[in-house]
Amino acid sequence: MDIKIYNFLFYLLKWLFITLLISILVGSASAFFLYTLDQAGKFRDNHPLIIILLPFAGLVIGYVYFKYGNGVIRGNNHLIDEFHTPRSVIPFKMAPMVYVGTLLTHLFGGSAGREGTAVQMGGAIADQFTTLFRLSNHERKTVLIIGISAGFSSVFGTPLAAAVFALEVLSFRKLKSSNVCIALAAAFMADYICRLYPINHSHYILSSFPSFSFKILFWCIVAGLIFGIAAYSFSSLLRFFENTFKKVIKHVVLRPVVGGAIIVIAVYFMGTRYTGLGVPVINNSFENLQNNYDFLLKMLFTTFTLGAGFKGGEVTPLFFIGATLGNVLSCFVPLPMALLAAMGLVSVFAGATNTPLASCFLGFELFGAPGILFISISCITAYLFTGKKSIYHSQLPLGPKYLIYKKLRNFKK
Repeated sequence: MDIKIYNFLFYLLKWLFITLLISILVGSASAFFLYTLDQAGKFRDNHPLIIILLPFAGLVIGYVYFKYGNGVIRGNNHLIDEFHTPRSVIPFKMAPMVYVGTLLTHLFGGSAGREGTAVQMGGAIADQFTTLFRLSNHERKTVLIIGISAGFSSVFGTPLAAAVFALEVLSFRKLKSSNVCIALAAAFMADYICRLYPINHSHYILSSFPSFSFKILFWCIVAGLIFGIAAYSFSSLLRFFENTFKKVIKHVVLRPVVGGAIIVIAVYFMGTRYTGLGVPVINNSFENLQNNYDFLLKMLFTTFTLGAGFKGGEVTPLFFIGATLGNVLSCFVPLPMALLAAMGLVSVFAGATNTPLASCFLGFELFGAPGILFISISCITAYLFTGKKSIYHSQLPLGPKYLIYKKLRNFKK
């Protein structure tokens, strides 16, 4: 056998094996995470007074991360940093710590998502194979792509969007065909493994679409601009609360305690509508008119919760914010309510994460092909109007948008 063919087959089998192992582990971990998260949400809904213990949960989370969380406390940003500047293998403890922290946050009424947890679990699990297989720094980047792709895919059931998200958030400037194939394989494998368990993902059916015209194009751009402003506001508020807690409360253990107490007071006056994931509100946004302040309060609850040091993701709250904002816009924008809710759900995510391509795939997988044109226009517009802001502080400013902003800044000078 020719040596080149032998090397190619060895390379192919090696990465298929690694991808399969990581996908099985991450898909199973995500299934367990989603099941326990669902049970925690049900228990909280049936025992609403449990939110009184949120400051105590914050104390536990703060202490555990203060005592044992050195090197993993930065979460997704740590994964991005290790991808661009490899230093050391991500400690496995990131996975159980973020899982327990997220579970406690949701159980006791904090407002957070689940994507961040799944991505961190996926990245931490995958990076252990760096040592096991003695991978180089270059190969380690591929492993991190596999872990992030598998985590995102299994928690949302959107393998195409997950693969593109992992590539876009990490290495879109230096996109390699081999990484694209591996990311897709990991996403589909992890999604398949997760679906073997009794786990359900949310998908939607849009039935009403306007005939496309320049007028409709105009309104899609207007909606996208508003969604971009919402995404920008979310990222700005998240950083504001993070910095404020660091300045006002010096000890990291006390930040979630104080933050939890303030959230308890807020829930006492406003109810539990903005705690947890908020999936029922998201689903209802496609059928019934919501409160015109829902998106704003969810934004405040989530950025405050995460800024105080509680654990969880940002994506599902971004879905909530986008869907409810799109729902309210239907009162002013001449587009169907369900379509605007879908556009908002995906577009706010696109703007806040700077992943427009992944967001377009996400819209396709969640809502089907008929609405993809409207959703794509809105996503790209939202992405363009969020400036350099991102919920991932370590994300490198890459792509045409940043060239435009750079030229505008130089022009002003």
